[in-house]
Amino acid sequence: MIKLLEARGVGKRFGGLTALSDVSLTINKGEVYGLIGPNGAGKTTFFNVLTGAYIPDDGEFVFNGTELPTGKPHLVVQQGIARTFQNIRLFGQLTALENVMAGHHIRTKAGLWGILIQSKHAIEEERLTTERAFELLKYVGIERFAHTICKSLSYGDQRRLEIARALASEPQLLALDEPAAGMNATETGQLKVLIEQIRRDGITVLLIEHDVKLVMGLCDRVAVLDFGKKIAEDVPAVVQKNDAVISAYLGGPKHAH
Repeated sequence: MIKLLEARGVGKRFGGLTALSDVSLTINKGEVYGLIGPNGAGKTTFFNVLTGAYIPDDGEFVFNGTELPTGKPHLVVQQGIARTFQNIRLFGQLTALENVMAGHHIRTKAGLWGILIQSKHAIEEERLTTERAFELLKYVGIERFAHTICKSLSYGDQRRLEIARALASEPQLLALDEPAAGMNATETGQLKVLIEQIRRDGITVLLIEHDVKLVMGLCDRVAVLDFGKKIAEDVPAVVQKNDAVISAYLGGPKHAH
């Protein structure tokens, strides 16, 4: 196995609240890796620190052998990590195609001046960006909505669009934050097929998800957070039988309200 991402002793505090404490884990190339835990366990905080939205108080992330920049999301994307959000963050007034094109522009080279003066290179880049965006819409199964204003799409199709936009940045690691949230059983099944295809096409996937059945049926390995600490990390069959995990989800003494 080739290591792609290492979290080394990552910690994050907000005032007196410790959201993450000494979280270490390793994701290998080609894996679908699940990160689960009860509400408030620190999963989204972990994503936000990883992707540069928050600056960690302790520890570091190493990606492809290089320490990731902190607090600079655009540099994290350039390094090869793209993410989706628990609360969909699309450009509501743009079409589906334009949303995906926006995701690809971090890989273009013409720059603002080249676009403004419509240089030959900029025009060619824009043509290729448009082609690639349409290919990605087709890849996630919503190409028929290419010219539809995205806020009018169904919830499930907006989720797919967000994945397409993330893929447009050409990531090595795709971090999905609750991608099945709000989906019905059919949409969740289709999402599972899509994630499996993404992995087959060489992209490693990090998945935060409340749908434990989806995680256990999809992920190669799973880590569990509880109160900001990692309490388990193993293959799904082992994690499911872990006493600390069962306690975290079903409520042991420390989870009593």
